[in-house]
Amino acid sequence: MKEPGFTLGIEEEYLLVDRETRDLVANPPPELFEAAKIALGERVTPEFLRSQIEVGTSICQTLDEARQQLREFRSVVGELAGRFGLAPIAASTHPFANWARQMHTDKERYNMLARDLQALGRRLLICGMHVHVGLEDPELRIDLMSQASYFLPHLLALSTSSPFWQGEDTGLKSFRLAVFDELPRTGLPEIFDSWGEYERHLKVLIKAGLIEDGTKLWWDLRPSARFPTLELRVTDACTLLEDTLCVAAIYRCIVRMLYRLRHSNQRWRRYAAMLINENRWRAQRYGIDEGLVDFGKGEIVPVPALIEEIIELVAPDAQFFGCEKEVLHARTIIARGTSAHRQVALYNRAIDDGIERAQALRMVVDQLIAETKISNEAQDG
Repeated sequence: MKEPGFTLGIEEEYLLVDRETRDLVANPPPELFEAAKIALGERVTPEFLRSQIEVGTSICQTLDEARQQLREFRSVVGELAGRFGLAPIAASTHPFANWARQMHTDKERYNMLARDLQALGRRLLICGMHVHVGLEDPELRIDLMSQASYFLPHLLALSTSSPFWQGEDTGLKSFRLAVFDELPRTGLPEIFDSWGEYERHLKVLIKAGLIEDGTKLWWDLRPSARFPTLELRVTDACTLLEDTLCVAAIYRCIVRMLYRLRHSNQRWRRYAAMLINENRWRAQRYGIDEGLVDFGKGEIVPVPALIEEIIELVAPDAQFFGCEKEVLHARTIIARGTSAHRQVALYNRAIDDGIERAQALRMVVDQLIAETKISNEAQDG
């Protein structure tokens, strides 16, 4: 079998906030998107809600290529938004915005989604981060998808950034998934034994008129309908750029590690969805705090220990891609917490200091703005 390209593509979604009120801007000026299109071309697109903006890298051979493009995106979008008194935040939920006040983008695909999803669509005030890894062989895509599902909770735990929903500390590190899971065709991917079996199932939905194509399969991990890639979708949007790159690097290395096993006539064990869903829930609820289940041992193991196991597993792949530093950055995330931890910690400190609740939430937005920002000086450097 010819070695896959293992190319890399990363998509980030940002929320646009008003710098004065810190609330979401329900209807940003169209001039902002026009200016972004001129500056970034097809790499920037509107999202379902007008208060969102999506960016996506080109096909990258190295993580450094992706880093440079993402730095450019954050810098350009931040500078252009600033002209209109706005700022982007890379977080999967806004600390206090009201979903009922949002407006969806007037685009055929999004108009159809709004009609189909109704209230579920109107509540879809969430952002994610998607990572594509190039696997040209569709059979390989299907095979590795069934094995990589095991690692989805671990990657989610490292990325959490959505503890708040409409001004409430939900107690979850990723409330985004609670919102997204209300939609059809979400959650863990189905298990298929071949690409042909996957296509047969997909065609049933298409023939029945339920969906137009595979882009309406919103699984945590899926064969991309647009590119020859295996697309990671379970993760929250990482507020800090280096966290984004860490999660992307680990996922890419996991995919290559699974390929190496297959090349040696071995494979990672497939686990039932009922087991993986338990870890998915624990990652959604606790993030890195309370451990995930080691199915072999039949016991809960602290996330730091599990991440160390993954680091060891993918060490040859990190060396192959030259991304050892980014993979090891997972230890930094474990030590200082994810965006969700920092948001809740700041909010609680403010409340303990006697600061009024609404102001404490605005302080969280300010922190998200600062952590998302890539300055022009840093971009030039």
